[in-house]
Amino acid sequence: MSGVFVIAEIGCNHNGSKEIAKRMIDAAIEAGVSAVKFQTFKSEELISRYAAKAEYQKVTTGADGNQLEMTKKLELSYADQVELMGYCEQKGIKYLSAPFDLDSIDFLANTNIEYIKIPSGEINNPPYLRKVNKLGKPVILSTGMSTMDEVAQALEFLTNVKVSLLHCTTEYPCPFESVNLKAMVAMKDKFGLPVGYSDHTPGIEVAVAAVAMGATIIEKHFTLDRNMEGPDHKASVEPHEMKALVEAVRHVEVAMGNGIKKPAPAEIKNIAIARKSIVARRAIRKGEIFSEENITVKRPGTGISPMKWDEVIGTAAMRDYGEDELI
Repeated sequence: MSGVFVIAEIGCNHNGSKEIAKRMIDAAIEAGVSAVKFQTFKSEELISRYAAKAEYQKVTTGADGNQLEMTKKLELSYADQVELMGYCEQKGIKYLSAPFDLDSIDFLANTNIEYIKIPSGEINNPPYLRKVNKLGKPVILSTGMSTMDEVAQALEFLTNVKVSLLHCTTEYPCPFESVNLKAMVAMKDKFGLPVGYSDHTPGIEVAVAAVAMGATIIEKHFTLDRNMEGPDHKASVEPHEMKALVEAVRHVEVAMGNGIKKPAPAEIKNIAIARKSIVARRAIRKGEIFSEENITVKRPGTGISPMKWDEVIGTAAMRDYGEDELI
């Protein structure tokens, strides 16, 4: 990955429509993201008929029905996803997906997909992790709901792949006080792996802050309209917000610099203007001894540096000086 890798998480916000998905891909490209990400699943392999909706899903889709019924409406067929992969290739944008079941891992293994995204809910699933590990493709591992020990345990199954870790809080939307961005830094320190942040907070500022703290990947849920029907739209950003996020990330990325403290090229021209020199406080006659009574420090910075003050004090003037004249 070159630069911060910004992922527009389309997820299931296409509402099961490949036409909406294509519109979202176009909008994500317009926003300037690095990749779009989908979810690959067979509902019956992912969710049992007894799984209740999450509380946020009840709020966004109503209390009736269960999680399986809700998710079935959001499913894209494998054929639809192959078409969307081709659409992304044609448009010049990377296509990522998170498989949610073993069959879906097999499906993605037979595509040209560059990265496998492991969702937070699969971090404690050894059969799943072993199967992903066999693919040998780079992995982006989300760590929502996890302890540091659970992340370490998951990594023990991922020895055949390059892994990047995403800090995340699995709540939609995520309260700011639940973000804990310092945990992202702690994972980087502990595991020595690239880290990033999957953001479910309102707005874009936390994602931008994550970049300033070392995130190399940013993932943000994306929608065409937060008022659309579906479980994740309310916790997503719209196209204009995604564009603002990408622009802010690029600005911070450049602003991070190289860590060497020295004058930036842009400010060198201002050194002479903003700094000061030793000047005559009043008229000084040749032979007069320089003292705090007859010299001072003023702009511009083109004369003797004030750092030489102690060396100048007590010496004799070699010529006459007018008031404000550089010594």
